[in-house]
Amino acid sequence: MNTTNAFPKTIYAIQHLAFEDLGSLEDVFYQLGFRVRYFEAGVDDLTAAFAHDGLTIILGGPIGVYETEDYPFLKDEIALLKQRLAADKPTLGICLGAQLIAHALGAKVYAGHQKEIGWGPLSLSLRPNQVLSALLNNIHVLHWHGDTFDLPENAVLLASSEIYTNQAFEVGNNILALQFHIETTEENFEKWLIGHTCELRNAKISIPKLREQNIEYAPALEQAAFEIIQKFLKKIGYSA
Repeated sequence: MNTTNAFPKTIYAIQHLAFEDLGSLEDVFYQLGFRVRYFEAGVDDLTAAFAHDGLTIILGGPIGVYETEDYPFLKDEIALLKQRLAADKPTLGICLGAQLIAHALGAKVYAGHQKEIGWGPLSLSLRPNQVLSALLNNIHVLHWHGDTFDLPENAVLLASSEIYTNQAFEVGNNILALQFHIETTEENFEKWLIGHTCELRNAKISIPKLREQNIEYAPALEQAAFEIIQKFLKKIGYSA
């Protein structure tokens, strides 16, 4: 992979929903001297984002990988992602982004047996240089999904929850997929509660409880996210 001096200092982020941005990760990147450029899936041409030699991050959203008839842009996004992964370019997928990576690697993505929405801990695989080690000691992440995926061939499982086994995986050093959210911030969480109100009410999930959990768990997650991103950047060839 790139040497430190040659590593591109712009992060490309692909959004599928306006308020699901890089969150706390954006602050981390700025602190480390990176710039951030956003692309809107379904609106912008994503060719440059997927051809980028530096880190490209694919963010979450409420649509399913398999909803290509309703959202035709997904076909192009998946095709470009397949090319990127085949070239082993550094890629991080979060929630829908993780599902897109799993699908692009040939794994099945499908509706799960129940929605997993709320804050909760993970069970981590005990591996050397585990990129998610900052989530040990009962750090709670934000779960917000109804779909799940099978583990792709040659992928290494990194984390599981009580409801879904496949919560995070990596392929080599350059590809990381997280079904859960590490990027949310305590300050911006209200946008999620407003933007996803229909889903929350249909699922009969307590909005006040989610708000309380956010206050309790988000600060520790923000700190853990900083460590995770630093460790992942080191794995893909960058060090400050």
